[in-house]
Amino acid sequence: MKRQRREAVTMKTIRKVLDNLAAASSSSSSSSTSQPGNRELDIPETLQSEHFQLCKTVRHGFPFEPSALAFDPVQKILAIGTQSGALRLFGRPGVECFCQHDSGAAVIQLQFLINEGALVSALEDDTLHLWNLRQKRPAILHSLKFNRERITFCHLPFQSKWLYVGTEKGNIHIVNVESFTLSGYVIMWNKAIELSSKSHPGPVVHISDNPMDEGKLLIGYESGIVVLWDLKSKKADYRYTYDEAIHSVAWHHEGKQFICSHSDGTLTIWNVRSPARPIQTIVPHGKQIKDGKKPEPCKPILKVEYKTTRYGEPFIILSGGLAYDTVGRRPCLTVMHGKSTAVLEMDYSIVDFLTLCETPYSNDFQEPYAVVVLLEKDLVVIDLAQNGYPIFENPYPLNIHESPVTCCEYFADCPVDLIPALYSVGARQKRQGYSKKEWPISGGNWGVGTQSYPEIIITGHADGSIKFWDASAITLQVLYKLKTAKVFEKSRNKDDKPSTDIVDEDPYAIQMISWCPESRMLCVAGVSAHVIVYRFSKQEVTADVIPMLEVRLLYEINDLESPDIEQVPTPSGGPNSQPIVLQSHPSTSSSSSDGIRDNVPCLRVKSTPLKQSPGYQVELVTQLVWVSGEPPQQITSLAINSAYGLVVFGNCNGIAMVDYIQKTVLLNLGTVELYGSNDPYQRQPRSPRKTRQPSGAGLCDINETTVTTEDRCKSPTSGFTSPTSSDDEQSMNKFIEKVKSKGRKFSKAVATDLAKMSRKLSLPTELKPELVFTDVRDNSFSRSRSSSVTSIDKESREAISALHFCETFTRKPDISTSPCLWVGTTLGTVLVIVLNLPPGGDQRLLQPVIVSPSGTILRLKGAILRMAFLDTVGILIPPAFESWRETNVPDEKEDKERLKKRRPVSVSPSSSQEISENQYAVICSEKQAKVISLPSQNCIHKQNITETSFVLRGDVVSLNNGTCLACFCANGHIMTFSLPSLRPLLDVNYLPLTNMRIARTFCFTNNGQALYLVSPSEIQRITYSQETCENLQEMLGELFTPVETPEAPNRGFFKGLFGGGAQSLDREDLFGETVSGKAPRSLAQHIPGPGGIEGVKGAASGIAADLARARLALDERGQKLGEAEERTAAMLASADSLSKHAHEMMLKYKDKKWYQF
Repeated sequence: MKRQRREAVTMKTIRKVLDNLAAASSSSSSSSTSQPGNRELDIPETLQSEHFQLCKTVRHGFPFEPSALAFDPVQKILAIGTQSGALRLFGRPGVECFCQHDSGAAVIQLQFLINEGALVSALEDDTLHLWNLRQKRPAILHSLKFNRERITFCHLPFQSKWLYVGTEKGNIHIVNVESFTLSGYVIMWNKAIELSSKSHPGPVVHISDNPMDEGKLLIGYESGIVVLWDLKSKKADYRYTYDEAIHSVAWHHEGKQFICSHSDGTLTIWNVRSPARPIQTIVPHGKQIKDGKKPEPCKPILKVEYKTTRYGEPFIILSGGLAYDTVGRRPCLTVMHGKSTAVLEMDYSIVDFLTLCETPYSNDFQEPYAVVVLLEKDLVVIDLAQNGYPIFENPYPLNIHESPVTCCEYFADCPVDLIPALYSVGARQKRQGYSKKEWPISGGNWGVGTQSYPEIIITGHADGSIKFWDASAITLQVLYKLKTAKVFEKSRNKDDKPSTDIVDEDPYAIQMISWCPESRMLCVAGVSAHVIVYRFSKQEVTADVIPMLEVRLLYEINDLESPDIEQVPTPSGGPNSQPIVLQSHPSTSSSSSDGIRDNVPCLRVKSTPLKQSPGYQVELVTQLVWVSGEPPQQITSLAINSAYGLVVFGNCNGIAMVDYIQKTVLLNLGTVELYGSNDPYQRQPRSPRKTRQPSGAGLCDINETTVTTEDRCKSPTSGFTSPTSSDDEQSMNKFIEKVKSKGRKFSKAVATDLAKMSRKLSLPTELKPELVFTDVRDNSFSRSRSSSVTSIDKESREAISALHFCETFTRKPDISTSPCLWVGTTLGTVLVIVLNLPPGGDQRLLQPVIVSPSGTILRLKGAILRMAFLDTVGILIPPAFESWRETNVPDEKEDKERLKKRRPVSVSPSSSQEISENQYAVICSEKQAKVISLPSQNCIHKQNITETSFVLRGDVVSLNNGTCLACFCANGHIMTFSLPSLRPLLDVNYLPLTNMRIARTFCFTNNGQALYLVSPSEIQRITYSQETCENLQEMLGELFTPVETPEAPNRGFFKGLFGGGAQSLDREDLFGETVSGKAPRSLAQHIPGPGGIEGVKGAASGIAADLARARLALDERGQKLGEAEERTAAMLASADSLSKHAHEMMLKYKDKKWYQF
């Protein structure tokens, strides 16, 4: 025995040394280090560290917390600024761009340099930035930081390089946008207002030049004073005073009138030459003015625009101004056109709006055709040319947050027929009544996409809806929307809500999604402990009765003593304290004899026929029920397999498996019952006192023991037997009942409170703040995945955290693979359940699926997150699936082969001769990853991913014809490891975990793609593929395209003769340094921007990024050298020409006398 132990220790030491060598080496393990019988060392690994690079690709969705809006009428590009300093630029559908100010200060105003490919942004931290839009990734060229004054308003006249900047002190400074320097010309507030005025006019809220005279500047102050300033004479021509504060000002295009909006809900129209009083006062939403009395005050009109038409009445468009008595009225945009007034209600508060006009010139008839309205959570474009003012159908993916996103999944390289199929059924869901005109924001050009594989993103939402998105080639377009709440009865009012709800709001919220793209089978789990299986069909059907099952999952053995193997395990194979009740129909009893809710689901399934449109149609609804007054725990893991016809889910109580073809429950066990007699933990019945959790020392090594018992958990049709003795069962039941009766009241109250907290977090059980950030007592990091359990229970329950269907070796003696289910728990245990499936065809409908434990138990440190399987050459083995076919169109031939045979698992040709090392299981937990050889169950590679943090998401993905493990840690690191050797290939400190939204939605997929929800309304896509990073520049769209500026309006013969029409101004003479001098250096600081290096800023880090920078620098240097060489050649040619001409002149005149000249 001692000799065997010594040999085992020696083998372990050798294996560890080999692991370390493999991890340290940048290439795959060489054959020289492999030992006889260790075939895993011979597997060639194609992925190397140079194949990986991390960078952001695109951001989709509505800009979170928008604050500013601008539009280039020539380029037809829209810009939106946000309160977090972000910039979103939109061109034609599919052309979008995201930029970020480093300071993160809110954007207060945006100004396009119209048709120049540049944009000026003014920020709340009193900085101005000039963005270069002539490159695919816009960058800042210049910045100007004001030190002594706060910026409140900016104005840049069309085709001018001088930017007017108004400040909080009431002064106006002028900035040269070419050099981004201040002019010495300043309009001081005390010179603009009357000398007799004793009060400060307030901040500048408006600046604009007279459309017909560029030398006249209209300045609006917050207090209600408006000044017409003569730039040449440097004095005020007219001053207009009103009692109410001003919010905005707009010119009539002829420059003879302007309109102001005020804080009391009035509009005043002024004649430029009549400053005494307005020529007209309008109260759009107030009562009529009588006998000259002041109108009844209304809410402030925040903005007004005055747009003229050549053959009709002008448009006056305004936001706000509603009467104060309109309680509960939604925000409105008002369009006044002649005698008609249209009030357009909006779903959210109006942030800003812009009127789109046919001409960029302010001194011509504007001819408005649309209004862009930026709302707090939406972007609406209104067609002004059609009756009724219909809205345009928005082609951008801005409705991601229509209902809050609760979960997200990403699938790359899907079947090619999948997107057309989803689009065809989704096209029928489109609303009617949109404008028939084309989308007016049509600038830019699409990029040249090199990615040809289909990509699909699925988002689950708080209202129970699921959206499928086409994400191919860095674009995003909604394909299809599924409403899962249609399956359930809805309460008409709050009083009618069922008392069985475990969440106060959003009981239909989607928590987890499991999808098989090949078969199109979809399975979703919701917060009310419900699971729905959907089948895809192109035919409309009506379900007379919705198939449903109710599952009663119990958990009565809680506390863990120690994982020491030497301890005698407690009897764990027996049934729960009450017999398992499997219901295939709704329960009629809602409470037991003592008034405690029992056997009741949280939601009521519709009892009336359900009409189901083409698309995803309900196959089966499964709900967990209340147990003795305690609500069902939320689901923590979910998996579906179309080849087996099975769906499995688990929570902190246990696991349930359902046959959705026969509509029966196959397995319903507490987590502890999965261990059988092999349980390493000594668990005791529920008790208020809780012992310390294990340190995790016993979880690190692989347990190679195998249970040989033939006890099985069969389907209900085949019977269920308990392997334990009746004495143990009776004593255990008595003890549990005693403890349960004492703790029932306490657990019931706390469970309800924690359920509410779980809803607020919108987190599907894997992460709870108190566990994520505080439970660091030991290295095991074993945390409960319970969502609504008592504080005493929740840290000790062993939840099901990962599920994976596969065809593999279930036990050590196996010589062939068989269908099975691998189960991972939060305590780092992996258990294997064998599936005995009946033959296909009619027998699959009649014979039961037999489920039995294999006895195989594997252990890792930390909760299990992901499991996958590789074949003998290291290629990822996909789960078996059944290809999709239309089930609602019966065919005699198809009926004979109703269920296709399971897809065979790819096995090496030599597997029939050599039965060892046929497959490799890849298991990733929160702390480490292991690769286990099957069927021997030897751990051949191990990698401790993190010691101080924990893994939030781990996925086994394919990239460049290779396979790797991709992980995202709570400390912000994104890492990839080769397979099967688990060599580190990439480790980038990308994004620290700042909120639970990122943890809930982060996911990797094939071909180096990943995404997460960066804000409640935006999806950020990233890539960890070097190839994608290199091709990204070509894939991105171009914002700026060369467009000829429209001709200026014709002044006409008589206007030119008699001095009418627009008056031009040479601003250089007024604002240039030679005339006005320099501004004080202390007033503002010029900061040069990094805009010269395009595209490199997007690369995250690594050698490839440095090479890209060096390559770009060399290109620029080479370009400059080339230009210098061309100039030198031109100078040489010029010198030769001059020499030739001089020689000719000399020959011509050398023989002439002086008097002959």
